[in-house]
Amino acid sequence: MFKSLDYTLNKIYKFSGYIAATFLVLVAVFILIGISSRIFGFYIRGLAEYSGYCMASASFFALAYTFVEGGHIRITLFLEKLSGKKKQLVETWCLLIASFFSGYLAFYFIKMLIISYKFQERSEGADEILIWIPQTGVAIGSAIFFISVFHQLILNLKNK
Repeated sequence: MFKSLDYTLNKIYKFSGYIAATFLVLVAVFILIGISSRIFGFYIRGLAEYSGYCMASASFFALAYTFVEGGHIRITLFLEKLSGKKKQLVETWCLLIASFFSGYLAFYFIKMLIISYKFQERSEGADEILIWIPQTGVAIGSAIFFISVFHQLILNLKNK
């Protein structure tokens, strides 16, 4: 059962990376449309805000994939000096701290999303979009990141 869950979670992390890449493509599209619209003399409201929302979503969706693939800055220089039980203890401690803070982050992003949805808050930009729409990507991405960090903690404890 654990192998099946591990396989499914790794698929979710990879899919999260694909979603992040899609949002980055959307950032490029919005910027190119903005540049083209200025060249041809018309203005599309909210393109700068949309590219910002896509960049935030891309950043948070990419967190889990990057973490699992080992792309985040880690304490490997310090860990290389350790071995055996000390190394395992330090890695576990770091993953515990990372799990706590990523869980805290995810909790408050989800809470912010719920509050924005309840009060139907709108952005202050030219488009006045309902702010919970772009916040959804950030909240989901942070939740997937928390799951990935906690997953790595469980794997670390299991391999002890």
